[in-house]
Amino acid sequence: MNYNLVTILGPTAVGKTRLAVLLANQFNGEIISADSRQVYIGMDIGTGKDLNDYIVDGKQINYHLIDVIHPNDEFNLFEFYKKFFEAFYSINQKNKLPFLCGGTGLYLHSIIKDYNLSEVDFNHDRIEQLNKLDFETLKSMLYKIQPKQHNTTDIINKERVIRALMVAEQSEQKEVKYKTKIKSFNIGVFLEREEVKKRITERLKMRLQNGMIEEVEKLLHNGVSFERLEQFGLEYKFVAKYLKKEITHQEMFEKLNIAIHQFSKRQMTWFRKMEREGIKINWIHGPNFNEAEELILRNLF
Repeated sequence: MNYNLVTILGPTAVGKTRLAVLLANQFNGEIISADSRQVYIGMDIGTGKDLNDYIVDGKQINYHLIDVIHPNDEFNLFEFYKKFFEAFYSINQKNKLPFLCGGTGLYLHSIIKDYNLSEVDFNHDRIEQLNKLDFETLKSMLYKIQPKQHNTTDIINKERVIRALMVAEQSEQKEVKYKTKIKSFNIGVFLEREEVKKRITERLKMRLQNGMIEEVEKLLHNGVSFERLEQFGLEYKFVAKYLKKEITHQEMFEKLNIAIHQFSKRQMTWFRKMEREGIKINWIHGPNFNEAEELILRNLF
């Protein structure tokens, strides 16, 4: 099989980003991030946006889909999908190898399983029309057209349901620019559950020491609301609750630590589901460069 993409996936805190960067350096590649929160400008510590990871021996490895949008703006599956193909095209034009790296299962799935997503013209009159209907009516209209929802965040509030409904009901849709057939070679990074839990807890302590609370304060100062921060979940949700004095510092740490462990388990559930669908994931123990390099050499070159 002629692969045109290498995907490095795995749960949080297993070291997949640095591995992907080292591999991109070795195989003349660039990174496309598949992280639903690293797209936001100013959300650095809480999302683990360690940009130093993208430097190898003093050389900057190019990355895409990081720091592309303000936290108050909407970023969704379609935005990711569209920008992925723009980045993929740009990397190919330079005769480089694209590496997709991240832990957002839905984003990875949309590329590897070749979702058929299209761009929609959001007509103002139709938005006004739909706005007059109540939330439950809109939801039932959406489920009538699209019984299976890929993205459950599309049904959490009225605005999102309207947007999803317009996507579903629009017949004349524009094709995604630079869309091409993807054949991805997938490498999964795993560690024992106890090791992942230990790494998550240590990393959380470090992030709190290194200014994560101050980062959230700065986002608030720059006009990001408490409600919006809570939508981002995990670090931003629990630090926001702490800053609102709804929980103590200790409670914030404990609740957040548990939530990240649960998130990590959900990520693995996604990857197992992908495997059950027939997606081949070549699992390696930890971010083992030599093992990953050997897999790529054997299967791509």
